[in-house]
Amino acid sequence: MRRIVPLVATLALVIGCGEGREEDETVVPIDQLPPAVLKAAQEKLPGVTFDSAWKEEEDGQVAYEVRGKAKDGKIRDAKVTPDGRVLEVD
Repeated sequence: MRRIVPLVATLALVIGCGEGREEDETVVPIDQLPPAVLKAAQEKLPGVTFDSAWKEEEDGQVAYEVRGKAKDGKIRDAKVTPDGRVLEVD
């Protein structure tokens, strides 16, 4: 049993755990987002300080996922099209 725990921990680090970025996703600096994307995210999630974003393409549709932290410490994100249409909020 003592040998299994380090092995599992090592495998988790090598394989990765949690959400990873897909190959069709590109990190985008917040200051380089299309203005309509950031504006829509801020309107949908007021009070969230956005600190990361990435561009993704799925079935030929481009969207940006913008992530940040709310005042209560929760991580929030919004998926927004380049023209500012909000597709999803978490």
